Amino acid sequence: MELQKAIRRRRMIRDFDPDRPVPRDVVDTAVTLGLRAPSAGFSQGWDFVVLTDPADRQRFWEVTTNADEELDRWLEKVSSAPVLILCCGDKDTYLRRYAQPDKPWQDMDESHWPVPYWDVDTGMAALIMLLVAVDEGLGGLFFGVPVERCDVVRETFGIPGDRSLVGVVAMGYARTQRPSGSTLARRRRPTGEVVHDGRFGSPWSTDRNVLTKNPSQGVPSGRMKT
Repeated sequence: MELQKAIRRRRMIRDFDPDRPVPRDVVDTAVTLGLRAPSAGFSQGWDFVVLTDPADRQRFWEVTTNADEELDRWLEKVSSAPVLILCCGDKDTYLRRYAQPDKPWQDMDESHWPVPYWDVDTGMAALIMLLVAVDEGLGGLFFGVPVERCDVVRETFGIPGDRSLVGVVAMGYARTQRPSGSTLARRRRPTGEVVHDGRFGSPWSTDRNVLTKNPSQGVPSGRMKT
């Protein structure tokens, strides 16, 4: 599938067909291509725990929900996903990488980092997996683990305590393609509202008909010279 088409088709799918297993080679493609995501300093400070065995998936839902509560509608549907991928960030790998001689810092001080790129990069890998799901005709969902449940998830699946649980990719064949969740209640913000041209507050225009030529630069405003 063409990349742009896959991006436009991507939706968060929350209702999976429990009777259609995902072929292992498709899962392998998703995780392998996910590892092609960019990472700062090529640190690759991430780990992914793939749950395809029904018993493992059941254990995940047991430790992340309250046993005395009835399954809500969201959980009842999402828990039918035949594949769960636990996405973990590894901060120490990044700190060690940037303390090496070819990098600007000679210590492992976390304050050097403006944002936790170990989590950012892991999230980018997860996005690639979601796009692979679309390309393979599947649906995907990215969701977070409740903060109070992170420790028990680590313990249950042998995840080291220094790994952050960035989120979970659920993957499977969609039971329905109908929009659901927040997309029904919230609009997609227009490009000009969130993309700024040269300065914050100056809307970026995607209408090529209104672009005017900038005499000083000799190229239409809103475009870059190539």
